[in-house]
Amino acid sequence: MTETWWTLAVGAVAIGLAVGSFWNVAIARLPEDRSLWKPSACEACGAPIRARDNLPVVSWVLLRGRCRACRAPIPIVHPLGELLGGMLAWLVFCRFVPPSDLSAATLATAACAFALVTLLVIATYIDVGHRIIPDGTSSYAVPFAIAAIALLGFLGASDPVVVSWKASILGAAAAGGFLGSVAWFANWMTGQEALGWGDVKLAMLLGAAFGPLPGAFTILLLASLLGASTGLVATLVARRRVHLPFGPALALAALMYLLWGAEIGAAILPGMTRGLLIL
Repeated sequence: MTETWWTLAVGAVAIGLAVGSFWNVAIARLPEDRSLWKPSACEACGAPIRARDNLPVVSWVLLRGRCRACRAPIPIVHPLGELLGGMLAWLVFCRFVPPSDLSAATLATAACAFALVTLLVIATYIDVGHRIIPDGTSSYAVPFAIAAIALLGFLGASDPVVVSWKASILGAAAAGGFLGSVAWFANWMTGQEALGWGDVKLAMLLGAAFGPLPGAFTILLLASLLGASTGLVATLVARRRVHLPFGPALALAALMYLLWGAEIGAAILPGMTRGLLIL
């Protein structure tokens, strides 16, 4: 059993490295509304990238970080993104697939969790660079998240962060409605966009993924703490008011809850009854 687990774990890391390569493409193309399915090409000369030059991390090392055709530098963010994909795939696999349970339910839970992580990483990078969160990484993914939750319920997934399909629907409505109300009020009070609607749509996705309580509530609370502390530090360093995007804080809080949800929920919501936690 242990040998099988290690084989699957290595496979998960390999998939994560490949998905990390896809992240690079999505992060570059989505803000420009370009197709994600066109073959990869050198950003400097436009030469198509051959299959042998498209191996995650390995090709960058063998090419010494340069395009084979024009020798232009390939930014190091590409292999770093691939390594991040492999690392997160490893963490997700270890979190949701114990060696003692290699069932369809645990494997499907890990796959769905990593799909969510993929959306969060892409949304974070784009929000930092362009101050937008594409609908493809937020609101458009909500129906798929609800369907995935229903599938996990059908398979008998029993992980603490997995909720029912009813809680998934309620979570999407509650998280989106709550943060939407906050955004409207904050924007009305300040006369400017204090909180973007892309953040609201991302909150909807997280509500669909984790349910309203303790999931979405915990994530929104964590994200608020992360955003406030980061903004305070940035303001002190820059010696002026700094407006930071909220999407990365939401994404990081969601990742923390995904990996350590039971511990975080128990620490933040100690007084809630079990009846409120299970819908």
